[in-house]
Amino acid sequence: MALSDSALSELMEVFRSGEGTDFIRECVRVAMQDLIDTEASSVIGAGRYERTETRTTERNGSRPRLLTTHAGDIQLAVPKLRSGSFFPSILSPRRRIDQALYAVVMEAYVHGVSTRSVDDLVVALGGTGISKSEVSRICAGLDETVGAFRTRRLDHVRFPYVYLDATYLHVRTEQAMVVSKAVVVATGVTDQGRREILGVDVGDSEDEVFWRGFLTSLKKRGLAGVRLVISDQHAGLVAAIARGLQGSSHQRCRVHFIRNVLAHVAKGEAEMVAAVFRTIFAQPDLPSMSNQWDKVTGELAGRYPKIGDLMDQAKAEVLAFAVFPASTGARSGPPTRSSGSTRKSNAAPAWSASFPTKPPSSDSSAPSWPTPTTNGPPMSAATSPKNPWPKSANPATMNPSPSTRADRSASR
Repeated sequence: MALSDSALSELMEVFRSGEGTDFIRECVRVAMQDLIDTEASSVIGAGRYERTETRTTERNGSRPRLLTTHAGDIQLAVPKLRSGSFFPSILSPRRRIDQALYAVVMEAYVHGVSTRSVDDLVVALGGTGISKSEVSRICAGLDETVGAFRTRRLDHVRFPYVYLDATYLHVRTEQAMVVSKAVVVATGVTDQGRREILGVDVGDSEDEVFWRGFLTSLKKRGLAGVRLVISDQHAGLVAAIARGLQGSSHQRCRVHFIRNVLAHVAKGEAEMVAAVFRTIFAQPDLPSMSNQWDKVTGELAGRYPKIGDLMDQAKAEVLAFAVFPASTGARSGPPTRSSGSTRKSNAAPAWSASFPTKPPSSDSSAPSWPTPTTNGPPMSAATSPKNPWPKSANPATMNPSPSTRADRSASR
């Protein structure tokens, strides 16, 4: 495309002035500005000061646009229209250099990097810096994306299993104060074992009112048919589940419960007690689990009376998952969060794509069961640093009997 007479005049003036260092940059600016004006004339239906029957609107000034190129920063003027809008195709948002720069700014924003650090980062990348208002404008698209995700419909598939958990993060308020806020997350699991984040919300604390409002919002978006809810034993959360998700069973998180049990055990015996407790979930069906639970409770209550009372009260909620179909999905780790009372787990992905299951007993064809945990690595021989799953369904004992010791001595 040939340049206009005015564009050629500008280039000749720069060439005569002898400013060779700016000549290439000015060539880029003039060429791009001429392309923008030509495209604007095509949209309007007439050139500047031209009267035609095809004119649809009129120019109304222009707005500046700074573009970073290999030749340097150039200042362009984007025409504004009296009616309608116009944006040149050669300046499509986030093209090439802009796209990479915007991605860096958004990534830094999500990770909580300060505006001053973002400005230094942009300068290090070859830019001229960035203001607070510019960061807010660039990241405004993130708010729209997150908002659309948080308000999407949930009736496209049934989620019979729902995990509920929370953590606490430092949040900057509108008054520029940094305070601790509760971030709650709901994860749904379909009948086919596919996981999906249902909702995320931020509140002052995990009280019943906040949890009920969160669950109500999920139901308004189409969540229905929930049969099992897995969570910890937070009083506000349990009360909200009872009132907000009537008709669903509550599964107490197994990881949280074993921590409560080990709180009453001497540190030197924690490994042994945890291994004994895991034998409960190595059983193939609910009756076997129930019998093993009673036997383990009896063994532990002899040494730790408080554990006996704790296990008697929690039996129904910890074993609630066992009444559901045994084969619910492929083996995978449960959802993991990395702050609060939960340690970060590197043994499994934070959010895998299938329903968590426990490995079956190695010497039987026992089916795999859903792992009733809200966080932490799955309790399996492959990922647990503690003792592996037992290879039999025999009652676990804390001390071997005399006959067992004799048999071991004979085998040696």
